[in-house]
Amino acid sequence: MTLQIGIGPNTRKSVYFDATLADGVASFSVYNHMLIPAHFGNPQAEYDSLMTGVSMWDVAAQRQIEISGPDARALIQYLTTRDMGKTRIGQGRYVPICDHAGTLINDPVLLMLAENRYWLSIADSDIGLWASAIAAERGLDVKVHEPDVSPLAIQGPKAEALVAELFGDWIKDLAYFGFKQTDLQGIPLILSRSGWSKQGGFELYLQDGSRGSELWAIVKEAGAAYGIRPGAPNDLERIESGLVSYGADGRIQVNPCNPFEISLGKLVDLDRPDDFVGKAALQKIKAEGVKRRRVGYMISGAPLESFEHSLPVQTSDGQIVGLLSEAIHSPRFEGNIGVGMIATEISDDAADLEVMLDHTPCSVTIRALPFK
Repeated sequence: MTLQIGIGPNTRKSVYFDATLADGVASFSVYNHMLIPAHFGNPQAEYDSLMTGVSMWDVAAQRQIEISGPDARALIQYLTTRDMGKTRIGQGRYVPICDHAGTLINDPVLLMLAENRYWLSIADSDIGLWASAIAAERGLDVKVHEPDVSPLAIQGPKAEALVAELFGDWIKDLAYFGFKQTDLQGIPLILSRSGWSKQGGFELYLQDGSRGSELWAIVKEAGAAYGIRPGAPNDLERIESGLVSYGADGRIQVNPCNPFEISLGKLVDLDRPDDFVGKAALQKIKAEGVKRRRVGYMISGAPLESFEHSLPVQTSDGQIVGLLSEAIHSPRFEGNIGVGMIATEISDDAADLEVMLDHTPCSVTIRALPFK
């Protein structure tokens, strides 16, 4: 069965949209109300390129929310579960954001651009609206808006060599999440050592959307010597690596979870003397004991070709004790693997777990993340 999804005014196009069409994008998803490539027709080849070579991704849907003004630091400090007091200009931080009930509502990377200017490089939820509302309620003197910024990712073990050729050897001194304002052949951008993979890489935060196709072409041409190919954030690699995916692993509308459950507890600073959104709720959750934990799963059966998200994991007698958020077949690990939640009282060696796939019970065993 073939389906078509219309592209209308409520689904924005990336500044790299035309370039991805020219390079053969075969499937799109929707992220932050924007089209994002899902794959270019050969997901396995794109995975191989990410694991052994270099891949370029249109991740413009990873929108930036800029917070600036005299009270910018105060708003950032109140929004996030981490203490931002020691954050430096040019430093990025991974910062969970919760609502007042302690439920995770986004897990952006924060970039400190100046003393009173920050970007939140957001996952898939409307954090701009949240930040604006919190700022207004607290009477803070800030401006919250979405600037003209569109990230392009270069990922894989050959990414550093390619990016050094494009920008110079100084890029090798960037710490992880470190960034610098620069340009590429006159195209203004911020270069960051970051990206949604465990294979290493960089993100180019383009600051002039009119030059999206030009930037894509420059990276593509320079990358030809390294065997670069277009791709997209890779579900197989992210599951193997145990990367958190806000939205896939849990969101407020489906499988709401707190940072402790989704393995982000170390990024919750409950010892801070100041208040932040959700602090009281998170203190209570921790005191009462976390009810679930994030784990990997091995799933029996034939290689998965597709997967319905968010399926209950149950014992052989039908008691629901967990959730399988996302699963995929991994040739590298010779089986079907997935990520999800399990009740804390269920031991790692539980032998009676199963999940229903295509109306067939498949046995499930717990694995640590990342998969080994």
